Amino acid sequence: MPSTTELSWDVAAEEHRVEEHLGRECLYLRGGTALAEGVLIEHGVFAFDMAYPAGRDFPGGIFRAVDHRNYETFFVRPHQSGNPDATQYTPVFNDIMGWQLYHGEPFQVPLELPCDEWVRMRLAFAGGQAELTVGDHPPIVVPLKRDVVAGSVGLLGGSFAGTHYSNFSVEETEPGPAAVATPAPEPGLIGAWDVSDPVPESEAETLDLAGRSWTRLEAEPSGLANLARVNGIEDGRNTAFARAVIHSAAARAKKLELGFSDRVRVYLNGRLLFGADDSYRTRDYRFLGSIGWWDALWLPLERGRNELVLAVSEDFGGWGVQARFPDPAGLTLGP
Repeated sequence: MPSTTELSWDVAAEEHRVEEHLGRECLYLRGGTALAEGVLIEHGVFAFDMAYPAGRDFPGGIFRAVDHRNYETFFVRPHQSGNPDATQYTPVFNDIMGWQLYHGEPFQVPLELPCDEWVRMRLAFAGGQAELTVGDHPPIVVPLKRDVVAGSVGLLGGSFAGTHYSNFSVEETEPGPAAVATPAPEPGLIGAWDVSDPVPESEAETLDLAGRSWTRLEAEPSGLANLARVNGIEDGRNTAFARAVIHSAAARAKKLELGFSDRVRVYLNGRLLFGADDSYRTRDYRFLGSIGWWDALWLPLERGRNELVLAVSEDFGGWGVQARFPDPAGLTLGP
């Protein structure tokens, strides 16, 4: 595909228009996405200039977009310029961004972000990784979390003041490395879950799994299971059950460490043991709801087979769960 600066856009946004800004004719976009029509590439480079104000917003670019609900994205936070979360790579599954799941370097990098001027963003993606560049900063190399497929490229409009975009270039390239090297999973991680279809959160107050359908979801090497890979949130159904089996050589209590976004109820062998809320700003006004090993409980395991079920509820920012036994001696995790 040759480079092009003339693109037509399929827009799903609250506001968009073509107008003059900072001496250029450009596309203004707010509160949504714009995908380039007629572009379908698996490996390539998408570059553009963007101009954003200094206030709170989240402008950036999109690549390997299947549709307006499923894509890879890289955006900046002008209001966090110089802070650890000034930039953000995240996959989007079923219209759910995962920034609460993918945090810290390399997913977030502390860059200085100039405002009210044209800034070049370059998204180079090949195989299982991307090199993401803002202005004159060195490229940020990230492991991509969605499958390697051909898709469109596009723009992520800021949710507040909006952003202006111009000077677009798209180029198809050769395949790159399969993935960025990742460490092997540590012992004691629950590496796979059976994930149910979603239900309203009120229906998770008691454990009733009758009539549920299930999808097997392998966790990432870190132990993270991104539940949005299986479900989106539709008609208020924001809760999914994640089920795993633990075989214990003896009846014993074992410590289980948990990470989740946003809320969880923990059932063991049908009995409710624990509930917690790690939603955005629940701990203090600076808490972002980022997933981590913040919570733990002791499971009263029976000898033999034990069924662990987590009811995980989501508002925004990432629908995920992770669990590990710091001392897995005497346990077998699996079907």
